[in-house]
Amino acid sequence: MKTILAAALALTLLMPAAHAKDAKEPDAAALYAQHCAECHGAGRLGGTGPALLPENLRRLRKSRAADVIAKGRVSTQMPAFGDTLSEAEIAALVKYIYTPLPSMPVWGEKEIRASRHIPVDVDYSVTRPQFNADPLNLFVVVESGDHHVSILDGDTFERLARFRSRYALHGGPKFTPDGRYVFFASRDGWVTKYDLYTLDVVAEVRAGINTRNIAISHDGSVIAVANYLPHTLVLLDARDLSLKHIIPVRAANGETSRVSAVYQARPRKSLVVALKDVPEVWEIPDPDAEQPTIRRIAVPEPVDDFFFDPSYDHLLGAARGAHKGALVLNMNTGKVVAHIPLPGLPHLGSGITWTWQGRPVMATPHLGEGRISIIAMDTWEVIKTLKTPGPGFFLRSHEKTPYAWADVFFGPNKDKMLVIDKRTLKIVKVLNYAPGKTVAHVEFDRHGKYALISVWEMDGAVLVVDANTFKVVKRIPMKKPVGKYNVYNKITFSEGTSH
Repeated sequence: MKTILAAALALTLLMPAAHAKDAKEPDAAALYAQHCAECHGAGRLGGTGPALLPENLRRLRKSRAADVIAKGRVSTQMPAFGDTLSEAEIAALVKYIYTPLPSMPVWGEKEIRASRHIPVDVDYSVTRPQFNADPLNLFVVVESGDHHVSILDGDTFERLARFRSRYALHGGPKFTPDGRYVFFASRDGWVTKYDLYTLDVVAEVRAGINTRNIAISHDGSVIAVANYLPHTLVLLDARDLSLKHIIPVRAANGETSRVSAVYQARPRKSLVVALKDVPEVWEIPDPDAEQPTIRRIAVPEPVDDFFFDPSYDHLLGAARGAHKGALVLNMNTGKVVAHIPLPGLPHLGSGITWTWQGRPVMATPHLGEGRISIIAMDTWEVIKTLKTPGPGFFLRSHEKTPYAWADVFFGPNKDKMLVIDKRTLKIVKVLNYAPGKTVAHVEFDRHGKYALISVWEMDGAVLVVDANTFKVVKRIPMKKPVGKYNVYNKITFSEGTSH
């Protein structure tokens, strides 16, 4: 009897401890709201960061997700929480983000059409710019710090306008062929059309829940929207952003996929689409057709990031999470014709081209290693590897300058800007315009005379630098100016800028 009573007493004594342990179980929803919702959305549907749903995390193991939460992710703006959260809290967050939503959110024809907005006070009679600046030498500057866009005169570098944008613009703005209109996409699916003649927003629509980027067709008639969620490619009429088509993204085997990116292939008069979760690249030959067709091209693995050669006959593609280098896809035959050893996560979307000793070459920075790779596009060989003080994000140049500029975006040398001589393939200058600050993303004016550089901070600025003397001629205060885009360089497909 004593033994039974002792056991019962022991069990009674243990029960409060068990309840105390239960009480200390991390509240994953509260942790998410505190640490994750600002970037990934309150409903896990995405914001500046991607949606955190099982459907979007299929290629990320739970152990790797825990590692990303603890250590951050070098190729993104994901910070490390290892010093803030315990192992138990991180484990609770991993379990939470891999838990399906009670119901999958729907964003289809009804929702898209209902979201479209046309301001009533737009003046469509305007046929010329309502200012004296060169409309083709304007800069569109995305300020992510307070979600605004500034329009700069590329000759005087005076601000012509500044307006509030949608939250977390992503993927770079796209311009109509005449340079009059510019289109923006936000992470949460909003597409905005802005008139650079009147300096007004003229149309908006929400085309998805979590959007990667947009592209404009070669003739400026169609805007294509690449969505992570839902798994769709949405085609909009560029005139008023009305809905034309919703294309469900399914591989040949029926598996659905997020869209990594969509780009215009102007010489081919087509759109090219990379799929995130399945090994296919799509080409849409006539996006303005009544029923657009899809050409499916099989590739060895899904492609996250890609680059076209100047003829658009070849696509260089790489998987962001893989360290296998890049593949070269002949767009005419649909065959992979080469593999390029490019370890360290090449950022192909930021690559540039020029002619070196009579040969076409392209250069790409790397997100995971301090290197810039220079590739001969006639043989697809790496002919030069430049060691840099850290991983970089952007690489830029212009036809009228002998130099290419590269940032060192990650690590202790984030304040360095590298100048590469395109004739010798050597780094000839290491510049430091803002010690201790992140300095990134160069864009030239239409004449190649000035290089505009971002001080990528909340109390940041756009620095206007003489491209020959490397001297700062003007400092324009900005709120974290993440990107600057020159109208002329974009619509003429300058070899020194991204397309």
